Amino acid sequence: MSESKRVAVYVRVSTQEQSCDLQKSEILTFIELKGWTLARIYEDKATGTNANRPMLKAMLEDAKQGQFDLIVSWKLDRLFRSLKDLILTLHELSAYGIEFVAIKDNIDLTTSAGRLMMHLLGAFAEFEGSLIRARVKAGLDNARAKGTTLGRPVKVHPSRMIALRGQGLSLSEIGRELGVSKGTVSKTLQKVT
Repeated sequence: MSESKRVAVYVRVSTQEQSCDLQKSEILTFIELKGWTLARIYEDKATGTNANRPMLKAMLEDAKQGQFDLIVSWKLDRLFRSLKDLILTLHELSAYGIEFVAIKDNIDLTTSAGRLMMHLLGAFAEFEGSLIRARVKAGLDNARAKGTTLGRPVKVHPSRMIALRGQGLSLSEIGRELGVSKGTVSKTLQKVT
């Protein structure tokens, strides 16, 4: 038997008509076989893409308070919305000393092999993030090279700024008059003069 751990269970289904009974049954059997103690079951009925899951928020708050040692979920997709969400949440839980198990995905952070798997997933997530940043930068550079104007569109026609500047107003005064920042006035005037 493993050491006794206080376990929080997180289950989720996508609609009100669906039931979490299968998830709960399999998880409770798993916990019993491990000799762990059930602390609480957190159950949400919301799509996985919905960030507003009240029981998930309650569970994470209880994790901060140290009310359990371990979270068990049926599958990763019941708890996490994306790989990035998975990595960030597990990092947060780790900071609280909370371990994690997803029984259907064979992810068990109570073991060294499970922790290794999460480090590999984290490395892949970081690599994916750097690829996305590189692609975005290349796309922006390409757009600039083709003469595309990037950024927020100017709220006020440049001719108004030129007219006010001709009346001797400072950049700050023009900005206040037109409801834009001094920086916007400066950049716009540089482009047209």
